[in-house]
Amino acid sequence: MLIETLDGYFDSLDSRQRALVNSISEVRLFWSPVSTSDSMLTLSVGGGVLRSAAMVEQVFLGITRRLWDDPFEWTLPEKISTKKAIMGYLGEVVEARNNGLAFITSDGDLSRRLPAPEMLKPILQVLVEAVARAENYLGQAEAVAKMLT
Repeated sequence: MLIETLDGYFDSLDSRQRALVNSISEVRLFWSPVSTSDSMLTLSVGGGVLRSAAMVEQVFLGITRRLWDDPFEWTLPEKISTKKAIMGYLGEVVEARNNGLAFITSDGDLSRRLPAPEMLKPILQVLVEAVARAENYLGQAEAVAKMLT
């Protein structure tokens, strides 16, 4: 079933996010090889993991509550600045994902359209796009981690 496959992708993201956070020292968590005054997001392991998880949270809050706001403000490194805090946030994201998947009971539900947020899209498309965005941020974080080792 497609639902299980999608859940597997999100579960894999969560596992990789956690492993990456655990692989880096607390001191290097938000170290960035590039930092400019006009950057909206400093490229770092912690920042990439937070943005990756935020993409998952955003899609499931959108599906369950029609809350499509980007969780950028409450996932800033200033608010979630330690490995313990990041792990806590990742737990909240898993909970949001599980709640969202509870609304999708069959593969047929994946073709239902919902306002996401500006136009109607099938749930499947919304979820696949979220996986792609989350993978992109996680890939950036993984690249920074490689620079540190």
